[in-house]
Amino acid sequence: MLSNKVFANACDEFVRHGGDCKRAFPSNTPRNVRVAAAGYDAAQSGTSNDSLDGFEVGRRQALAALVTVPAILQANAALAVQGLTAGRIPGVSSTADADGFYRYTRPEGKSGGHGVGWSEMPRYTFKVRPGWEETPVSIADLGGTEIDLRFACPEEGSLQVVVAPVLRFADVGYNADVRITDLNKPENIISGFAPELFGRPLDDEDVLEQRVLEKEGVPYYEWQVKPHNLVSATAVGNRVFILNITPRSSRTFAKTGESLRRMQESFYVPADYKKLT
Repeated sequence: MLSNKVFANACDEFVRHGGDCKRAFPSNTPRNVRVAAAGYDAAQSGTSNDSLDGFEVGRRQALAALVTVPAILQANAALAVQGLTAGRIPGVSSTADADGFYRYTRPEGKSGGHGVGWSEMPRYTFKVRPGWEETPVSIADLGGTEIDLRFACPEEGSLQVVVAPVLRFADVGYNADVRITDLNKPENIISGFAPELFGRPLDDEDVLEQRVLEKEGVPYYEWQVKPHNLVSATAVGNRVFILNITPRSSRTFAKTGESLRRMQESFYVPADYKKLT
């Protein structure tokens, strides 16, 4: 017989009503958890069964189900630790820096629709101006499952982060650690991703600015693309990371262009994956 203490630990959030341990369960609550909570009193009193949402709970069934509750809780905890957390997880700093910018860092537990077999995700980071907020990502977007993040500000514009396999450019192994300069020239990289980023192919005159730089020994490509898109890209591990900022209008860019460039220039992907953990 299970002790009252064991039962209390397993049922500490349930409300006692008339000798039964009941709760208004969410629709997705596992059946055996419902059974364990509702059937305990029946098991203690010797009553043959009790009902819960149409289930007939017998004494042996209740005791057997109660034993599984800790295992279910442990399984749910394991999923969170392994980075399978669904939905959006806040990643923006709670306070701004001296220049008024906040910093987004990809949350450690965030999931991503990047297919089976991906290695650990580096926690990329960049600055955002006040008023910019994360928005939902849809597989119907131009970039499909390669879009990892979206931000937007109604007054200033939007941005997206694309995370793509380097296999688009090179035949490398699963544990490869590739740099963007190993993959292709800047003009070929931006042309290759143009449909996902801009919804159209690029002509040579569409690229207004282009430069190559390094951040802590890791090469980056940066561009300004007509009309005013600001793009930064790098490669770490077996992925290409691209930040694309789209101002709302030419007038917006004239007013906030300098700040948007600060956001572009702040894009950083740690080559050491543990650096931002």
